[in-house]
Amino acid sequence: MTVVTTHRLGEPCWVDYTSSDVPRATEFYTALFGWTAETAGEEYGGYVTFRRDGRRVAGLGPRMGDAQANTWLTHLLVEDADAAEKAALDNGAQVIAPTMTVGDQGRLAVIADPGGAVVGLWEPEQHRGYELVAAVGGLAWHELYARNYAVQVDFYTRVFGWRTQVLGDTADFRYVTFGDPDAPAGGVYDANGMLPEGVPSHWVVYFGVADAAAASQRVIDLGGTVIRDPWDSEFGRFAQVTDPLGGLFFLHEVGTGGGA
Repeated sequence: MTVVTTHRLGEPCWVDYTSSDVPRATEFYTALFGWTAETAGEEYGGYVTFRRDGRRVAGLGPRMGDAQANTWLTHLLVEDADAAEKAALDNGAQVIAPTMTVGDQGRLAVIADPGGAVVGLWEPEQHRGYELVAAVGGLAWHELYARNYAVQVDFYTRVFGWRTQVLGDTADFRYVTFGDPDAPAGGVYDANGMLPEGVPSHWVVYFGVADAAAASQRVIDLGGTVIRDPWDSEFGRFAQVTDPLGGLFFLHEVGTGGGA
């Protein structure tokens, strides 16, 4: 288990899920990952915080207006949300939700990068982000499926100060990781040739499980769908799944502890 108390600026610090059916989504994720759910008051719109072994892991909120439902959203840590929003806008992004204050928790903006991928910007106050990584029931990886790979990598490097490392640079596999080379936070994949027509660039999240095959079966038992059966790669063992509402995420076998 890796417990996180601080996050690096410009890198993922939180994930949450926008749902058309909060009770059903809550039931699914708590059953799958052994999470507990805490519901905030009306001043926070009934926002749900998930914990694993007492450690904050992820959030869940209801669909607001015409916002896209049933998707996971990655948030990047910023020192000043207003300044980060402006810098993103100046470098080709679009603002989806202007910077707002979220009680005493922090300040939030949501943007679409120049390739169309939606990502949050989080300036923390009381809420410092997720606290469990590379563990069963914790965040395991963040990945951007990029349709405009070079432009998007350049955008995050310019605006958020990413340090990138090339893993592959061929037509079949073009990929960089970002963050500390010894402990990267995530990666960017050139997905233009892989994504179906009409599917834009987007961020995806990976959650740790002890056994990818067992967790995949559990997803099915709970009403979800396995999009891609567990497979092995040089980077680990993974599966691609959706929850009962269609929300997409990945399972990453970390092989320690109990649970899913």
